[in-house]
Amino acid sequence: MRKTTINWFIEAQTSIYQIKSARIREFFRTNLWENFVGIEKKSVRICAFFSENLREKFKNSAFSLQPSDLKFQLSHFSFLTSKFNVLTFSLLLTLYFPLFTSKSKAQSLDDYLIVAAQNNPGLKASYARYAASKERVGQVSLPDPELRVGFFLTPMERFMGNQQADIQLMQMFPWFGMLSAQKEEANYMALAQYQLFLEEKNQLFFQVKSTWYELHRLNEEIRISKENLEYLKKYERLALIKYQAASPSSGSSAPVERSPATSISGSSAAGASSMNSMGSGTSPMPATSPSSMSGGGMEASSGSGMSDVLQIRIEMKELESNLVQLEADLEPLQIKFNQLLNREIREEIQLAGVLSPASLNEEKLEILDSIKRHNPMLAMYDSEMSAYEQQAKMAKFDGRPMLGAGVNYMPFKPRMEDGMMMGGENMVMPMVTMTLPIYRKKTNAKIRESEYLKEAASLSRQKTENLLTMEWANAFRDWEDAERKIELYTEQVKLVDQTINLLLTAFSSNGRDFTEVLRAQQLLLDYQLKRINAINQQYQSLAMLEMLASSDAQLK
Repeated sequence: MRKTTINWFIEAQTSIYQIKSARIREFFRTNLWENFVGIEKKSVRICAFFSENLREKFKNSAFSLQPSDLKFQLSHFSFLTSKFNVLTFSLLLTLYFPLFTSKSKAQSLDDYLIVAAQNNPGLKASYARYAASKERVGQVSLPDPELRVGFFLTPMERFMGNQQADIQLMQMFPWFGMLSAQKEEANYMALAQYQLFLEEKNQLFFQVKSTWYELHRLNEEIRISKENLEYLKKYERLALIKYQAASPSSGSSAPVERSPATSISGSSAAGASSMNSMGSGTSPMPATSPSSMSGGGMEASSGSGMSDVLQIRIEMKELESNLVQLEADLEPLQIKFNQLLNREIREEIQLAGVLSPASLNEEKLEILDSIKRHNPMLAMYDSEMSAYEQQAKMAKFDGRPMLGAGVNYMPFKPRMEDGMMMGGENMVMPMVTMTLPIYRKKTNAKIRESEYLKEAASLSRQKTENLLTMEWANAFRDWEDAERKIELYTEQVKLVDQTINLLLTAFSSNGRDFTEVLRAQQLLLDYQLKRINAINQQYQSLAMLEMLASSDAQLK
């Protein structure tokens, strides 16, 4: 049995109701999730505080506290009032709930940062260079002593007897303060290399965070695009209902109008006309009959309904193509993220929830001061300048004489002299030596070299500070721009969502303005994607500020 116009109308109303219900569920899901993220952050901080205190309390106890031991019942606790009962139970549930769900929870960004710090080969190489430079401190010591041994093939006749050998042992001592200056210079150079290691670590963490936020952005874009594709499928079904309701049924000349009341009255009139023509035995006039007139309007409505269906399918094809491109863009990001962690390129990446808008707890100039105090590159140049100061001291000490102390041992063998044994007593002679640094050009050149290197380091530090200030200004500009965009697009999404609901209501009543529904849906998708990009821009700016300040920015 063919569906009547009333059935098409009821089915259209049902489809619109399903679309509105899905949109309402999506709205509440998004808002509740953002509120839950804020509550979860506070719960994590409270749990960290209590876990640290519990760990300190039971660290030296005779028992170990395990999550499986934290089983409790309400009957175990007795309180004075029922209100306090509920509040305490809620607090305990908030504290211990993460212990039972930690295994199933996705890995956080901090977990991946730890993996990157442990596995990244570039960071390991930087730390190895620091460890190598630190070994230079142990290389500072006195010059090696000199031992000279000479043997006479033919004993040399001396008054003391025949000399068999000449043995000398000498130890040189640099000028006072030379060794301490060398140690200080090696320490400052090792510290400068350590600052380079910290800079390498900050660069690595920035790349990991940036890729992590890009993965979140792409996943959110894919999710929203899929949801909008489902909406378009429902709209296509709605347009098909409208088209089939407006199309003439085969074997029937009943007109089909948008309004159910009009449709029913038109059908009754057509039936009466048909009965009259049968009773009179004459054929009806096709040019003036109500059926032909309503049929002309019906053909126009049918063409309009089919154009709506085709337009929806065009948008669906474009959205499906965008989805394919987004999924293709996801693979290189996953490979990049795994390579930063030095893992297999197909290793699974678990993203924890969705990114909600963040807010800084520090003022703009406070962040700049933190950058100037803690940035590793500025600290590296400070260490280099201190090292060059020590090098200048070393050059001055090189212009001072070096003192040496030693001993000369000469063994003698007695010899016959006029029938008597003469000599034979060995001789020990203390020795003192001193270098004469008379070539002053060399010493002065070393001093000037150290001064020039110190000046170059100072200028390089000033240049780096200027570059950091520019990067800070750009990052903060992007942060503020992202905040404005998030606020704007959040309001726009709400307004467009309300507009779509009104258009759907209007369409369900008169069957018009379906093209406006499609335009509003496309506009909603555009604003949702722009909001996701704005949130990603905000977190990218936050990652940049954290890298510049070499610390985690304080969030509200």
